[in-house]
Order: sequence, then structure tokens, then C-alpha cells
Amino acid sequence: MVDQPVPNVTEGDVKRIALRDFGDAQVALVLSILDEFGKQDWNRPDPRVRLAILKLANGNLDRLLDESRTAIQDYRAVLSEAEYPRYSRKIGLGDDPESVQRAVIDDDWRQYREWLENLLRPTRFACRPRRLANVRHTIEASLY
Repeated sequence: MVDQPVPNVTEGDVKRIALRDFGDAQVALVLSILDEFGKQDWNRPDPRVRLAILKLANGNLDRLLDESRTAIQDYRAVLSEAEYPRYSRKIGLGDDPESVQRAVIDDDWRQYREWLENLLRPTRFACRPRRLANVRHTIEASLY
């Protein structure tokens, strides 16, 4: 098995990406949803996991809630899909040659860095107004 690089990220990166992907109007709500991860006895607050949630949400509040729920249950699921999507799907625990594994890891790492460094917002998805109006009330119930 080939070693995979691990991103060195901070809470500042989380705030920057939340603002980039969701805008001023929703950033406080997004950060409050992300803050739910790590409140459990079995999880610790981690900017790497929060960034993975943001990456998979791609600017969509409904997906943010879904990915937060997934992370609370098993944070490894969001990390692997956000940071190493091709490796997780195509290589996994397979017996592929090291050169193939390295090529897939390098490609996954390139796309993650491009996403993290991108200054442009992703394509915005509309959140259903009814869900948006109720989301603050249902964050805890929705995540657990």
C-alpha cells in the first residue's frame, strides 16, 4: 500500500471555504452545523473533517446536513470520499501495482489541492426555503 498525503489544514481554512462556498448570508449557519461534529464522545473537533464535509456539500445546505450526519457516525467515510475519491472507489484494498496506486493518489491529491486553493464559489444549489427556515431548529435532531 502506498502512503497518501494528509492535508495540513486549520479552522481558518474551514471559515474561508464556508464563506467561499455558502456566502455571507449563510456562513454563520454553516459553521454552526459544522460545529456539531466533535461534540460526541467518540469524535473530536477536527478541521480536516469539517473541510471534507464542506467539499462534499459543494455549496448545498441539504448535503451539508447529510455529510455532517455521516461524519458524526463515521468520519472516515467523508475523509476518504473528499480527499481520495478515486482511490476509495477504484483501489481500496486491492492488489493494484504500486505505480497505479501512486498515479491515483497523485490525481486525488491534485484535485483536493485545487479545490482547497480555489477562490471561486462552486455552482450554487438552492436549498429548499422551508428546510432553510427550519434548519436552525432541527440541526441537533437532524444530525443525531
